[in-house]
Amino acid sequence: MRIAFYTLLIIVLFVSCKDHDYATIETEFGKMEIHLLNSAPLHKANFKKLANEGFYNDLLFHRVIDGFMIQGGDPQSKGAEASAPLGSGGPGYTIPAEIGTPHFKGMLSAARQGDAVNPKKESSGSQFYIVHGQPVTDHELDAMEKSKGFKYSPAQREKYKKVGGTPMLDGDYTVFGEVVSGQDVIDKIAKVEKDSRDRPLKDVKMKVY
Repeated sequence: MRIAFYTLLIIVLFVSCKDHDYATIETEFGKMEIHLLNSAPLHKANFKKLANEGFYNDLLFHRVIDGFMIQGGDPQSKGAEASAPLGSGGPGYTIPAEIGTPHFKGMLSAARQGDAVNPKKESSGSQFYIVHGQPVTDHELDAMEKSKGFKYSPAQREKYKKVGGTPMLDGDYTVFGEVVSGQDVIDKIAKVEKDSRDRPLKDVKMKVY
């Protein structure tokens, strides 16, 4: 009886932890399980809030660049015609930057407007991208350190060389999650056929919960 009680307690604690720290992005290509990071608490809380409200359901991955990233979260993409320009929509607010985590493959990051109109690098309230990236060399990381004025740890260097990513985005955009299951879904979406604006020719819808 006591063993059964402790087993139930462990399951309850696991589910509670999962609900607090994880989200799932479901597409026709499969599901991506996302670990939301404590290093970006404002972004984490906002993403969970929108997901719980069903905000993201039936929105599109409207910008897909193989070897770079897949982007979605524009509310104007829901039911959008093929000719519709996308990428400027949001919930009507921005989120203060919480920059720090590198852009390894599979990282969930917040999209934002450029520095010219957004010098504080504040994030879009809803738009995000998931890093696809490509292999990174020590030479490339050395160049990033020199141009951006920071240093990668040995562990960060090894991860970039092992899994790849987009270090050019480091220091400029907020990373707030990581795909811990379903990285093959990123690969599949990144390979779909696109138009001249990098929008998939066939809509790639999402459901987030």
